[in-house]
Order: sequence, then C-alpha cells, then structure tokens
Amino acid sequence: MAMVVWFLVAGAFAGVCAGLFGVGGGMIIVPALIWLFTAFGYSPDVVAHLAVGTSLATIIVTSISSLTAHNKRGGVRWEIWKRMAGGLVVGSLLGAAVAEQINGNTLQALIGAGALLIAFKMLFLSNKEQLGKPVPSTPIQVGAGTGIGLASSIFGIGGGSLTVPFLTWAGLPMRQAVGTSAACGLPIALAGAIGFAWFGQDVANLPEGTFGFVHIVGFFCISAASFIMAKFGAKWAHQLPAATLKKAFGVLLVFAGGQLLWSGLQGMGVI
Repeated sequence: MAMVVWFLVAGAFAGVCAGLFGVGGGMIIVPALIWLFTAFGYSPDVVAHLAVGTSLATIIVTSISSLTAHNKRGGVRWEIWKRMAGGLVVGSLLGAAVAEQINGNTLQALIGAGALLIAFKMLFLSNKEQLGKPVPSTPIQVGAGTGIGLASSIFGIGGGSLTVPFLTWAGLPMRQAVGTSAACGLPIALAGAIGFAWFGQDVANLPEGTFGFVHIVGFFCISAASFIMAKFGAKWAHQLPAATLKKAFGVLLVFAGGQLLWSGLQGMGVI
C-alpha cells in the first residue's frame, strides 16, 4: 500500500507539471520512479530500466488525451505525423534494445545528463518559428523520427522536447508543432513500452508485479493520477506567467538531472 500511495503521489505531481509547464511527464516520472524503486530496495541493475519502461507505458495514456485535445483545435499536421511515425516506432524499439544492454548505473547517469540538457534548453534557448520555410523531404522526416524515437525511448520521455524544436525548424507554426509533437508521443510511447516489456522478460532481479521492464501497478496508478491532475496544472498555467513557469521547470530539471547523474556516476565508480 505504501508503494501505491507513492505511485499516486508521483503521478499527481507529474500530471500537475505536465499541465503547468506544457511538457510530457516523462522527465518527472522517470526520476521519481528511480528514487522510489531504490527506496523500496529494488536491484540497482534494473531500477533505471524499470523506471523508463513504466514511464513510457504511462505516456501512452497521457499522449492519447493530449493529441485528442490538440486535434480538436486543428493543431495536428497528420501528413507530417504519418511520415515521421515509422521512424519513431523503429527508433523507439532500437532505443529499448540499446537500453537493455546498458548497465543500470550507466543508464541512470545518461538519463540525468539528458535531463540537464533539456533544462539548459528550457532556461537559455527558445524554439523560434521559421514560417514559410518549405517542409523537409520525407527521408529527413523519417530520419528525424528515428533519432527522436531512439533518444526518447532511452530516456523514457514522449519526445516533445526534441520533436517541437525539429518541427519549428521545419517551418511549422508553434501551435501545430506542439500539437503534432503530442501526436508523435503516442508511437514513441507504444513502441518504447512494448520494447521495454519484451526485452525485459528474462532479466534477473526484477520484482514481482512486472511485465518485463514495466511495473503494472505503477502504470495504472501513475496514469490515473497524472490524467486527473493534468487538468489542474493546465488551469493554473493560465494564471501564471509563461516565462516564469518555463524557468521553474528548468530549475527543477537541473536538480533532478544533477542528482541522477551524480548517483549514476557514483554507482559506476567514476566519482
């Protein structure tokens, strides 16, 4: 029961952050699950993988909700989504396969480094619209989808922090870039979660109640709590300055990413 309560708390916090800061909850859920699984004595060899796989499974639910909302407002460019989707699926499956081969502490350090890079982007860089620019060719879109899927699957995120910059560079208005990115989160999460579930089937030291690298109870609790609380975060987002919210989330990621990188490097014996 104690773990269920913490799953609900993590999901609620991720949901609030997703609605408040306009990002997917993966970068909140993964660190929270790593700390939670570690606190409950799970093997360090599987903690990071289990956190990533479970996070990707929860993003399936949140991405469906998000893309539906954006699609109602005409914010999804489905023709671009169709070109990127194949690459996103292939990249996500490759990312799951690559992550399964990485040592748990190394994967944790990589996730921490990824969080710090995203924090740097949120704090110091902005996505500038390049309206009127011709959309890149199909091979470029497929290639971008593969790279985004690969990185997103390894880090356990929906890929918005990578997809939105690519789509704005590709000439989409910000509203369409965000909406299309939300739709792109679904194939990433589906393929990534399936990959982590599949590649984790025969791994030793996994706790009970898991399907590969997906914690079943964690998936249901976090999905339900984040889905409910995202609405409150979205409401509060309209009452607070956007620039302040962006910087607040960047600072949050600095602390989360820094701690994960530090503990991962310690586990590797580097420091």
